[in-house]
Amino acid sequence: MGRIHSIETMGTLDGPGIRMVVFFQGCKLRCQYCHNPDTWSLSGGIEETAEAIVKKAVRYKPYFKSNNGGITFSGGEPLLQPDFLIECLKLCKKEGIHTTLDTSGVGLGMYDEILSYTDLVVLDIKHEDPILYKEVTGHSINDYRIFKNAVIKNDKKLWIKHVVVPSLTDDIQHIKKLEEEIKSFKLKNIEKIELLPYHTLGVFKYRELGIPYKLENIDSMNINNLNKLKSYMNLANLI
Repeated sequence: MGRIHSIETMGTLDGPGIRMVVFFQGCKLRCQYCHNPDTWSLSGGIEETAEAIVKKAVRYKPYFKSNNGGITFSGGEPLLQPDFLIECLKLCKKEGIHTTLDTSGVGLGMYDEILSYTDLVVLDIKHEDPILYKEVTGHSINDYRIFKNAVIKNDKKLWIKHVVVPSLTDDIQHIKKLEEEIKSFKLKNIEKIELLPYHTLGVFKYRELGIPYKLENIDSMNINNLNKLKSYMNLANLI
C-alpha cells in the first residue's frame, strides 16, 4: 500500500504525450512558492495499491500509444515511498507503459533500483547554491546531490525544470549559475529545460490550511522578464 494525494487521468504537462499522473502524498521540502501544501503531510491522502493504480493506467494504453504517453509519478515527492514506487514502476514495465518520475530528488534512497524502471526523470532543481537552496526549501541540498549522482550514474533521460520567482530566483547571476549546474549533468541526456514562471494560484490553500504564506507580497512572474532571463542561458535550444 502507498499513500496517494490524487490522480489526473489525462495530463499533458508532466512528461511526453498524454499521461496518467499519480501524485504521491508527502514531501520533506517546504518550498516558499509551493502551490500544493496539501501534499506535504506523509499521513495525508488515501491508501492505494500499486496493482489498482496500474490497472487504471492500463485502460488508457490506447491513448498512450497514439502519442508516446504513459504514466508519471509525481507529488508531493514519490521518492519518499520507495518500495511502493518500485512496485508501481515494475508493474508498469510489465504492461509496456512508459514511466516518468517527476521529482525534486529528495527521498529515502533505493535510487538505482527506482531508476532502473524509470524511462524519464523530470527533475525540479530548486537552487544550485547550498545556502540559498536551504532558504528556498527549508532543507539541505545534500539529498538532492545524492539523487543527482544516481541520475548521472544510471544514464537517465532528463527534463529539467526550475521555478523563477521575483526577488528570489530571478537575477542574472543565479540563472548563469543554474546553467552551470545543468551542464554538470550529461548534456546528451537532457531533452528539455523549462524555466517556469512563479504564480499565486495556490495561495488560497495556505489560508484554508492555516499555514502562513511566505511570499504573500510577491506578484506572479512577468513573462517578458522570464523570456529575457532565458536569453542569458546558452542552452536556448533546450528551453
